[in-house]
Amino acid sequence: MIIDRNGNITVITQEKASVIELVKKLDVMYNGFKNDNIVVSLTGLKPVSLQDVVEFLKISNDHRAAKNSFVVVASNANFDEMPDEIVVVPTLKEAYDVIEMEEMERDLGF
Repeated sequence: MIIDRNGNITVITQEKASVIELVKKLDVMYNGFKNDNIVVSLTGLKPVSLQDVVEFLKISNDHRAAKNSFVVVASNANFDEMPDEIVVVPTLKEAYDVIEMEEMERDLGF
């Protein structure tokens, strides 16, 4: 797991371990970046399944309830089957764009 901070955005890149192991590590380390917008990059993993993404649902819901963004980057996922409750995008650039839009919405009171 690689953690890269850029301002108020934390990018977590998973390269080898399973998604379940990553979610467990995120739970343990969450206090360290709970006030940041979080991007989880799964681009180094084999095809990302719906079940892989659903593993992040609880932490995503909790993080978004605290008025922070949580975005999963999975370039090799089937986006048609991804749930609306979690933001999944194909590129890191799109993740940054989503965070920028969500920050504008929060600034405007939405």
